[in-house]
Amino acid sequence: MNRDTLVQILDLARWAPSGDNTQPWRFEIVTDNHIAIHGYDTRDHVIYDFEGRPSQMAHGALLETLRIAASGFQISTEWQVRPRCAENAPIYDVLLTPKPDLPADPLLPYIEQRVVQRRPMRTTPLSYSQRESLANAAGPNYSVQFFEHSRDRLQVASLLWDNAYIRLTCPEAFPVHRDIIEWGVRFSKDRLPEEAIGVDPLTAKLMKWVMASWKRVEFFNHYLMGTIAPRIQLDFIPAMACAAHLLLRPRRPPITLEDYVESGIAMQRIWLTATANALYLQPEMTPVIFRWYAKAAREISADSKINDAVSLLASRFDALVGVSPVEPFAFFCRVGRSAKPWSRSLRKDLSQLMVNG
Repeated sequence: MNRDTLVQILDLARWAPSGDNTQPWRFEIVTDNHIAIHGYDTRDHVIYDFEGRPSQMAHGALLETLRIAASGFQISTEWQVRPRCAENAPIYDVLLTPKPDLPADPLLPYIEQRVVQRRPMRTTPLSYSQRESLANAAGPNYSVQFFEHSRDRLQVASLLWDNAYIRLTCPEAFPVHRDIIEWGVRFSKDRLPEEAIGVDPLTAKLMKWVMASWKRVEFFNHYLMGTIAPRIQLDFIPAMACAAHLLLRPRRPPITLEDYVESGIAMQRIWLTATANALYLQPEMTPVIFRWYAKAAREISADSKINDAVSLLASRFDALVGVSPVEPFAFFCRVGRSAKPWSRSLRKDLSQLMVNG
């Protein structure tokens, strides 16, 4: 293998998804058959990156995307976590082996097409083949639970309505919300572009003004019912306007870094499979993350009311799914048909993601 081939593989792999388009990785070409992925997480300043798990899942999505990309060059990949590296800065050593008989993965054409759809989608039910392919995409170590009927979607919408209230009134979440949006753009290489957020232009302008300071957010929420419009547009309506919500459930509790990486691999295969089935997908991860906090008896805020609300939300999520609190959840999302999103997040140029050139 030559460097040009490795560069082409990495240029495709960088399109893997990550929370709020953080892209928590850097690439190093060590030799002609060895790529090192320098991962990191954002747990020290992002409350949604609970114990680094969402970032670790993003690493898994990247490793799976790299594997699929390499298959297009008849190259197989194997990865392992480098021994003795810090958990918040794992290094994944990926070895590449030419295999002339290796077929390209069927999901290869959909790597760059995969995108988040935050706006309402059609409620056309999933076909049998779509449902089966999504369920099978996760692999044998996971089950996929579907919430498809209108009553199910209404229950999810109610859960997300309350989840959004926590998200929008939690002071520790404010810096994240303030920093992740790039206002006034259709595309963004390192954040979420305003036009992809999923609100109307008037609400977007209001959000931009309010989110300039936490004092404005508090005033607006307290006196002017400031959470109502974004919760309707970003949570309730999209939760109803889809074909189904999907919950990815590991068959055994994830414990190690590698376990969460494997969950990210399953997540990415579901997402790419949705794209292959002419479906769009939107992650709905904050209820899962809040549940992680509640299960670990960890406080998310200095405000006790926020912590109590998180615990209550976790219990409601358990009741909705029909499981006990010990059952693990990995990924939650909605899927459906829609027109192609007008706006989307892009990625940093490969040169910006390389270590040592």
